[in-house]
Amino acid sequence: MLDKMMNLPMVPLRGLVIFPHMVLNFEVGRERSVTAVDTAVEENTQLFLTTQKELRCEDPGMGDLYTTGVVARVKQVVRTEDGALRLIVEGIQRAELLEIIAADPYMEAYVRPLPEPVISQDDTQAQALMRTTVELFERYAAVSSHITPEMLVTLVTIQDVSELADTAAAQVVKRLSQRQELLDMNDPIARLEKLQGVMAQEIEIARMEQSIGRRVKEQMDQNQKEYYLHEQLKAIQTELGEDAAVELEDFRAKLKGMDLPKEVREKISKEISRIDKLPPNSPESPMMRSYVEWMLELPWGKLTADNLDIANAKEILDEDHYGLERVKERVLEYLAVKSLTKSMKGPILCFVGPPGVGKTSIGKSIARATGRSFVRMSLGGVHDEAEIRGHRKTYIGAMPGRIVSSVKQAGTMNPVFLLDEVDKMASDFRGDPASAMLEVLDSAQNDTFRDHYLEVPFDLSKVMFLATANTLDTIPGPLRDRMEIIEIEGYTDEEKLHIARRHLLGKQMKEHGLADDALEISDDVLRHVISGYTREAGVRALERQIAKICRKAARTIAEKKVRKVRVTRANLVKMLGQPRYWRDEHSKQDEVGVATGLAWTTVGGEILSIEVNTMPGKGKLELTGQLGDVMKESAMAAYSYIRAHAAELGVPEDFHEKLDVHVHVPEGATPKDGPSAGITMTTALVSALSGKKVSGRVAMTGEITLRGRVLPIGGLKEKVLAAYREGIEQVLIPKDNVKDVEEIPRDIRSHVDIEPVSNIREVLDRALVR
Repeated sequence: MLDKMMNLPMVPLRGLVIFPHMVLNFEVGRERSVTAVDTAVEENTQLFLTTQKELRCEDPGMGDLYTTGVVARVKQVVRTEDGALRLIVEGIQRAELLEIIAADPYMEAYVRPLPEPVISQDDTQAQALMRTTVELFERYAAVSSHITPEMLVTLVTIQDVSELADTAAAQVVKRLSQRQELLDMNDPIARLEKLQGVMAQEIEIARMEQSIGRRVKEQMDQNQKEYYLHEQLKAIQTELGEDAAVELEDFRAKLKGMDLPKEVREKISKEISRIDKLPPNSPESPMMRSYVEWMLELPWGKLTADNLDIANAKEILDEDHYGLERVKERVLEYLAVKSLTKSMKGPILCFVGPPGVGKTSIGKSIARATGRSFVRMSLGGVHDEAEIRGHRKTYIGAMPGRIVSSVKQAGTMNPVFLLDEVDKMASDFRGDPASAMLEVLDSAQNDTFRDHYLEVPFDLSKVMFLATANTLDTIPGPLRDRMEIIEIEGYTDEEKLHIARRHLLGKQMKEHGLADDALEISDDVLRHVISGYTREAGVRALERQIAKICRKAARTIAEKKVRKVRVTRANLVKMLGQPRYWRDEHSKQDEVGVATGLAWTTVGGEILSIEVNTMPGKGKLELTGQLGDVMKESAMAAYSYIRAHAAELGVPEDFHEKLDVHVHVPEGATPKDGPSAGITMTTALVSALSGKKVSGRVAMTGEITLRGRVLPIGGLKEKVLAAYREGIEQVLIPKDNVKDVEEIPRDIRSHVDIEPVSNIREVLDRALVR
C-alpha cells in the first residue's frame, strides 16, 4: 500500500478509465505519453494514469484532467511500426493528482496515494453488500455474452470489499462518466451501494439486447445470416422509435413556424400524420418523407423587396448593356407602377431577336436592377410535359417540375425567371410542354399553378417571367398571346464598336490576365475587325475575335517581356488571319438580269442577289437555288405580271413562247423562302427580258401581287442594316413599312436613302438604268 506523495510519469487516457486490481491493454501514440512510458520502464517506476475530460484535447492541462486516477505498474510494452506503444498495465492504488510539475519531454505528476478505509470481515453491512453484488454479477453474466466463466469464478472468490467493487465495476459498467464516478469514491461501502444500482440497470439493458437478438434471429432465414448486424440495428430502432420520432417532431416544428396558405398547411399536416401511422420499414415511408421535405423547403410567402429606385435601376441596366432601349424602358415602367401601386403581378416578357444580341444576359441585369434573385431554365429540346409540371408523387423517383424546382433554388417567390429558347420546345408521345407553359405564363391563372407532385396551388403571380426566342414562327399562337413581345434587332457597326469598347474588350483582357494598359487597339482597327472578320446581328463572333487578339497579346507579352501590345491593321492579319468577309464590289455594278434583294434570317439581315438568264426555247420557267414554296410562288406571280404587261414594260410580248427563263438565287446550298423577294424577282426578270441594266447601288424588298402592288414585309431594320454593311446607297421598301423606318438608327438613315414604293412601276423607275 502506497502512502507517500510522489512524482510519477503521467499518461492521460482518452475514453478509458482504469481501476485498481484491473489489468488494461491499450495503445499510446502521443509523443509525450510514449516518452513517459519509456521513462517508467527505464527507471523501473510506476505510471500515473488519469482520464481526460475531452477526447479531442491533444495537449491537456490540469483543468482538462480528472483529479482521481490510478497508480499503475507496466507489465509489458510492445513498440509498433509507426512508433506507438502497445502496453499492458495493472492498476495498484487510487491516487489524487495534486500538480503537473513538468510538461516536457513528458508529463510528470505530483500525486498523493489515497489509502482506503479498512473494512472488518465481521462487518455485516459489508458482507450483505458483497453477497448482493456477487448475485447481481451472476445474473449479469447469465444475460451477457462477454463475461467468461473464469471471470465469474474469480469474482466469487474475492474476499476484499474494495477489490470486489473495483473488479465488478471494471467488467459491468460501460459509460465513462459512471466509471469515473465510481473511481472517485474511495469508500468501498459507498462504492458497492452505487455499483449495485448501475448493475441493475446494465442487467435490464443486457436483457433487452438479448430479447432484440432473439427477435432478429427469428426473422432471418439461413441465407440472411450475413445481414445479422444490420437487422439487429433496425430492430433496435424499431424498438425505440427514436429517429423517426425526432424527424417527425422536426417536421411539425418547421410547419408551425411557417406562414402557409390553409390548404397547403392542411396537406402537409395530413402527410405527417400518415407517416406517423406507417411502420418505419414501409416502402411508402421514404416517398412520403421526401414529399414533406420538399413542401417544407419551398419558399412559401418569402418575397425579395424590389429596388424601386428607378434612377439606380436605369444606371445598372445602362452599365451592363448598350442599347436595348425598349427592354430597359419596359423594366423601368414596371418599377414605376410598382412604386405607385405597391402591388403588381410580375410581367411576362418575351425577347425575340437574333443570337448574340444580349437576350439572355439582360435577364441577369434586370434581376440586379430590381434587387431580385435570378434563375434560368433552358427549354431547348424539352419535349416532356413532366419537365414543366413534374411527376405524380406515387411514381418511384418522382419530383416537382423544373418551374417549382427553380423557384426553390431561388429561395424566394418573386425571382426573375428566365425561360431561355422558348421557341425550341418540342412535343412527342410524352406530352406537349408548350401546352403546359400556358398556365405558367398566364397572369390570370398562374397564382394557382398546380404541379403534379405538389398537388396544391403554387403562386407564380409574383414571378417576373422573361422568355427568349430567335423567332416567333415556332411558338404556338396561344403561348405567344400570353407574352408581351419585345423585338430586339441586330446591332449596327457603330453599336458594335461601342459594345466592344465598353464591355467586350475589358472583359476579355481581364479573363486573359492583361493589365488595363497592356493592349492598345484603336476604333479604326475595331471597325475593321467588325466588318472584315464578323458578319452577324449580335456580338458573339466579335467577342471571340477579341478573345483571340487577347490570347496573341498575352503570348507576346509572356515571350518577349514587353509591357504593351499595339494592334494595328498591319499586325491584325498575323493575329486573326486574312479577313473572312469583304464587300463584293462586282455586285454593285450595273448589270442586266441581276437585282439585289434583302432577306431576313434568324441571325439578322442578309443581301440576296437574284440572277435571271434567258435563252431560246419554248417558254419554260426554271427556278433554282433551293427555293421554298412561297418564294417559288412569288416568282410565278412576277412572271405572270410581266406576261400581262409586256408591252408597257418594253418586253417582247411573245417571250413566253420563244424564250426559256432561268431564275437562280446564289448560295444554292442554303434554303430560302418567303414572299419579300417578289419585287426583286420582278425587277431582275424585266431587266433580263428588256435588256435594261439594274442599278448596282439599289437594293429592294417587298411582296408583289398579280396587280403589281407592293405589300409590306417584316424585319425591315435588319434588312436595312445588311444593306448598310454592304455599302448599298438606296433601299426600296413598301410604302406600308414607312412606320417602321423610325426603328432604324438615325446614323444609318443618314447613309442609306430609304425610298417607299407602292407599285412595281415605281420600283422599276428607280431600279432600272435609263
